[in-house]
Amino acid sequence: MEDNNQTLVTFLAEVKPTQLFWALQDKKSEDWVVLDSLNYEETEVMPLWSTAELAEQHCTEEWKDYTPSAITLAEWLEFWVDDLIEDNIVIGINWLGEDNDLEIDLPEFTQSLVDIETLTSNN
Repeated sequence: MEDNNQTLVTFLAEVKPTQLFWALQDKKSEDWVVLDSLNYEETEVMPLWSTAELAEQHCTEEWKDYTPSAITLAEWLEFWVDDLIEDNIVIGINWLGEDNDLEIDLPEFTQSLVDIETLTSNN
């Protein structure tokens, strides 16, 4: 579990200065990568990365038609959260495509983002 906590801490530290994180979006359909969760039954996971470079590494094979697309913290809080909660989506943090990738429930992830946004505005 400590590795998972470190994964989240690293993700948040990398997102804090830019207020951006990255997901994969299909160039033509504008669909986002969402796949079956490894940890939760009948749940899908949306992988997110803290840098475009990390996201780009996954634009191969079945995701070769996808490209890293930035999501701002403000956009996430305003537009994304409600839809993802409705769809019962969990979040994959700095996804590597391995069995032990961190999946975090949406409210916990979003609260972590709010916390870094608060820290940023206080500095």
